[in-house]
Amino acid sequence: MSGLTCQGTVRSLRGHTVCFTGRVLIHGEWTVRPRCAELAEECDADTKTDFSRKITLLVYGDLASKVVTDSRRAYSSKLVDADASRNGGRHVCVVDADGFSRLLKRRPAPCLELRKSGAGRVRPVPAAPARKEILGGPLRVRKPGQRPSVDLTLDLTRLDKATAVHEATVGALLAYLSDQGIGVRTHALGAPAFDAGWLRGKDVFIAEVKSLTGAREDQQIRLGIGQVLDYAHQLRTAHPGRRLHPVLVLEKRPVDPRWSSLAQSVGIRLTWAPEFPDV
Repeated sequence: MSGLTCQGTVRSLRGHTVCFTGRVLIHGEWTVRPRCAELAEECDADTKTDFSRKITLLVYGDLASKVVTDSRRAYSSKLVDADASRNGGRHVCVVDADGFSRLLKRRPAPCLELRKSGAGRVRPVPAAPARKEILGGPLRVRKPGQRPSVDLTLDLTRLDKATAVHEATVGALLAYLSDQGIGVRTHALGAPAFDAGWLRGKDVFIAEVKSLTGAREDQQIRLGIGQVLDYAHQLRTAHPGRRLHPVLVLEKRPVDPRWSSLAQSVGIRLTWAPEFPDV
């Protein structure tokens, strides 16, 4: 894969040569680079530990926990290299943890822009929506990858289970809205990578779906709240005339009832399968 252009969206990991900057938060768990590399290779990508001209995709992970002895190289060396490669005419795609998680689920992810900050550092930022649309094509439920039993490890089993629960929740939401005559869509090209979107009249609903299987409930819900608020802010900035409603969809009712009032206080509709209250 040449990496010359991505049109603002990374469609899949297949064919990419990937490197990582640090730990990546996948399904609510911090995952070290060797494990991230294994997961990428299971999606038909090649991986490298260092940046080179072979790299076509950089996954931007967390480095805050590392001891920084050389702030430029320890913090943003690979981002600087990716930026230099782009400026030289060879596009290197960059995704964050959320984007990498989407690619592992074989869903497209937005390619981040790179901007210069102080001391020669480079920081990734979401690209401005390339189109005026918010919703894209019809959303499809995807099947988790099948692997021979001899290849399964504890971590991989938990990942597959969480992915299966996530897709089951998406499927239940699709069926629930379909019964009301509402079509569920994916995000438009260039829009934030929310999990599902739909229309009720002129109102636009965007949803982040979170499984609670194999992870701490509070961690997953906090992560989902942050993601859907970020998506809503980006879309309201780009589409100030649209009535937008962020929705956090959980696989089941949360144990702690406080999450409903917290979500309501920040303008989020919190719902869960299979009843989907307030949707």
